[in-house]
Amino acid sequence: MATTSAAVKGKGVGPDGKDTNPRGIPYAPFVDKVEDYVSSRADVEPTLRSFHEMVAKYQFMEQNLQRRVAGLRDKMPDIQKTLETVRFLKLRNNKPGGDDELESEDEGGEGGEIETTFELNDTLYAKARIGKTEEVYLWLGANVMLSYPIGEAEELLDGKLGAARQSLKNCEEDLDFLREQITTMEVAVARVYNWDVVQKRKEKEEEEKAGKGKEEGTAGG
Repeated sequence: MATTSAAVKGKGVGPDGKDTNPRGIPYAPFVDKVEDYVSSRADVEPTLRSFHEMVAKYQFMEQNLQRRVAGLRDKMPDIQKTLETVRFLKLRNNKPGGDDELESEDEGGEGGEIETTFELNDTLYAKARIGKTEEVYLWLGANVMLSYPIGEAEELLDGKLGAARQSLKNCEEDLDFLREQITTMEVAVARVYNWDVVQKRKEKEEEEKAGKGKEEGTAGG
């Protein structure tokens, strides 16, 4: 029984020889020989229970990652849009010819100003005139807004967008990994269950043979 318990708790090993993926999620043990995990029918129930617990843990991680992926996909377009706005303002500031040229190119502009519409909330918008600016204000979350020079704002947003893209890539890789581990564990459960069915059939046949032998012995006596 001790051997069975240790086998059930043991981790699987991936093709790279490691027992976890790059983010620390353990590989599921691959059940090649059921006898390595159960030595008798008494071991079947605790082994299946352990396997089901592992499947539940993988599924829990999968649900959390799916929520994280959804959050990243919602957040990334906002970061991208903000970054493009900052780059547009930076481009206007660096445009040769000064405010006079901007004034002549921007319709209705005075002193190089441009007119734009910005969102106050989901259903309310307001118009504003934007002149040459050297800084922008960025929401950092938790009702915190900070002022950044345009160059620093661009660097910050570019870094955040790159980190979000990398995080999304990692999450998608982990989701694929988790689905593989769940499938591996489901196969393991099926193999142990089938092994138990075969053992039941063998025991029944042996009992029937033993019963017949007793009947023959009684009749012969």
